[in-house]
Amino acid sequence: MIWKLMICSALFLEALTSPTPSSPTTASSDRGRCHIYNSGRSADCLGRQLNSIPWRHFPSTLEDIDLSYNKLQAVHADDFLHLPQLRILQLQFNNISHIDKDAFKNNELLEHLDIFNNSLQEIPATALTPLMNLRKLYMSNNLYKHATLADSFSRFVKLQVLSMGGPLVMGLKKGDFKPLKNIRLQGFAIKCSSNLSYYEPGSLEDIQTMQMGFDMAIDQLPNALPRMLLDLANKTFSVIQFRNLFEFMYYMGKEDIFQGLKGITAHQLIFHRGKFNENLLRMALMNLQVAPIKNVRLQYIDFARSPTFVDNGEGSSITDLVLDKLDLWYISNPDVLRFDWRFTWFNKIKQLSIQHVYFNSVPCDAWVEMEGVEVLDVSDNRLQNQFLFNQLCDYKGTMPNLHTFKLSTNELTSLKDLSSLTREFQQLQVLDFSNNKLGSAETSRDCVWQKNIIRVIAHHNNFVSEAVRCLPTTVHYLDLSYCDLDQLDMTYFEKATNLKELLLSGNKIKFIPSKWKSPSLRSLALDGNSFDLISKKSFQEMPQLSQLKAGNNPYHCSCDLHAFVQDTLSKGKVNLTDWPWNYKCYHPEALLNTEIANFFPGKVACDIRLVIIICVATTAAVILILMLICYIFDLPWYTKATYQIIRAKYRAQKEKAAGEPETFTFHAFISYSHSDADWVKEELLPCLENNRNSYRLCIHERDFMPGRWIIDNIIDNIESSRKVIFVLSRHFVNSEWCNYELYFAQQRAMGKTFSDVILVVKEPLDPKSLPSKYCKLKKMLSTKTYLEWPQQVNQQAFFWAQLRSVLGKPTMTRERGHSVKSRTSSVGGVSVVGPPIEDWRPEAGNPNVDKEAEAKNESMNRNNDELSNQRHIPVVAL
Repeated sequence: MIWKLMICSALFLEALTSPTPSSPTTASSDRGRCHIYNSGRSADCLGRQLNSIPWRHFPSTLEDIDLSYNKLQAVHADDFLHLPQLRILQLQFNNISHIDKDAFKNNELLEHLDIFNNSLQEIPATALTPLMNLRKLYMSNNLYKHATLADSFSRFVKLQVLSMGGPLVMGLKKGDFKPLKNIRLQGFAIKCSSNLSYYEPGSLEDIQTMQMGFDMAIDQLPNALPRMLLDLANKTFSVIQFRNLFEFMYYMGKEDIFQGLKGITAHQLIFHRGKFNENLLRMALMNLQVAPIKNVRLQYIDFARSPTFVDNGEGSSITDLVLDKLDLWYISNPDVLRFDWRFTWFNKIKQLSIQHVYFNSVPCDAWVEMEGVEVLDVSDNRLQNQFLFNQLCDYKGTMPNLHTFKLSTNELTSLKDLSSLTREFQQLQVLDFSNNKLGSAETSRDCVWQKNIIRVIAHHNNFVSEAVRCLPTTVHYLDLSYCDLDQLDMTYFEKATNLKELLLSGNKIKFIPSKWKSPSLRSLALDGNSFDLISKKSFQEMPQLSQLKAGNNPYHCSCDLHAFVQDTLSKGKVNLTDWPWNYKCYHPEALLNTEIANFFPGKVACDIRLVIIICVATTAAVILILMLICYIFDLPWYTKATYQIIRAKYRAQKEKAAGEPETFTFHAFISYSHSDADWVKEELLPCLENNRNSYRLCIHERDFMPGRWIIDNIIDNIESSRKVIFVLSRHFVNSEWCNYELYFAQQRAMGKTFSDVILVVKEPLDPKSLPSKYCKLKKMLSTKTYLEWPQQVNQQAFFWAQLRSVLGKPTMTRERGHSVKSRTSSVGGVSVVGPPIEDWRPEAGNPNVDKEAEAKNESMNRNNDELSNQRHIPVVAL
């Protein structure tokens, strides 16, 4: 249980060796008040500038009180009287000069009492007598003039740690610690004056402890050290520490004051502070060669050369120093490393730690001498590439047992040089070069590493992504935290097939590749970077991944991120070690600082299948609605008609460009159904054309140009007519071509009044019975005055008068160059009537033309010929 003993040692040695600190800064609002917490069991009164103990404010349930760093001057009998549960009391760093003899009479459960660094002029033995459960007592650095313990201390059978003494204790006498003879301590520390004036042999022989600490300077009494070591002989210690052994001067004597070390059995020997020169250091090391001490530390030592030191060659070298560990920390002069100029004292050291010595180079012979070193730690120095790796040195066969090499916090810049140095270290497994300036592209090429390296610690460097390729690929553990990496080089990770743990915290990585292949990786740290998204695809190529730390990134809260989190948490295969407190939204702005655990996007926004279904359903519904609207309002028909207009206009433009002749003007275009042709020819035409003031009328059977598109004829003749007469009947409504003629007439009147449209109702019609596509016709029937054909003969004359009035006075019209008023051809003086228009103008209601219809057509053609001859209409030969 060495480590537990070391913890205890640290507690009392720190109290013993630390300089008196200044009082902690305390907020003015806390001045004079104690903080009661832990359900009334603890009180924090540290640094409250108290002049007296505020016992009236203490609940009786208190078990732990910290009154350190105040201005207390005394401890009175009533201060802790009502605290029977008190177990820990800290009164260090006050100005206490008096403690009442009954101050702790009601605190029998007290186990930890700290009155370090006060002004007590004598050991308060009477006051301490009731504390039979006392385990830790710190009462050093007071104003005692002697260190003699009262007999009552023999009753503290549970005591484990004791520190005592002060700057006024001039020496130690035999019997000072006799009451502790039968008490086995874990830690004991004694402080004496810097001018130790006496030490009686046997003063420490009654001490039974695992850890021993001395804070005394033997500048004036060097021979006191051999007596102390003699008193400690034949005992076993975990730690022995000498603080400020020589505080004011370097030892210049010739007497070997460390000769007593060979009789001491200790796990660790520490020299803390003080002055060492070559003579004193060599004296200590010579005795350590034969001492059963395996761990030595020199820390905060003021080292200097000895003007009287004589190097007698190899005979004066330290060659048999066998240690498990040698620590050289915070040495003032780097020359301590070569005080014998041959480094032979490192030869049989297993763990060598040289920190804060600030040397910048390693001589070639030093590598050769360190053949027994297994762990070499040269962190916190000033090592540079050209001095660490000297190309003039032969490194072959050096450091044959080295398996751990630590170079943290130096001035290294070249990975290539480092690889060149370590590739000869055949057993090297762990390499730590953190806190350097490594990672540039220029100095990170052509690296050749020892193939046994399995652990690389490289945090706090300046790596570019290309330099990562220069790292050893045999590693199991790689720490690249805080290296300013902005992207990942997948080439390296494809080669590092044994990588199990990777730390990339605190970099500037902007995105995580979707196919990051690392088959052996088990633990990954990506926290504190700059990427805003991780998805399920990011780690699919990492089948062994079980630990992931990815918090403190500027996440964009999206469906992919939500899906990753839900999938990871539900499956439980990967443990998000810092979930959920370090996972917050950065984008969008509305979700800034929202915990991702509280981010729940809608299912519609995140489920692409649902989005597709909704889109398809919506599209289908829109199409169905449009189809229904088209069906109700007969939009296909209007579309078809508009298409025909456009085509006709296009053809008209082509004909006009080809030089086609202009059209003639008619007084009126008559639109009627084939079923109403008899009425038109027998009633309407004779009355309007066979009189003195005749009208020039256009009917399809007579006036349409043969060989042209029907739609073109309709549009052309409607455009060439001043008026359009619609003969309305039930047959008109059912006629497809009449529908076109009505639609084209409506298009012609678009933006104008419908004064050019004349409605003649041949037989009664109910506007409501008309199809929906006749919306304009319905409107005209309801808003426009129309002419209705009377069945009584005596009323028909009035009808014709009204119609002529609406048509207006006949005026001269222009004739068309290719007018076909009568579809005849003159052949040898015989007029041949052309085929009836019905043959190329299909009627919706009369698909077949029977013999009766043909006879009727022939009769009409003859009438037409007669009318043509009477009106002198030119005939075009066919």
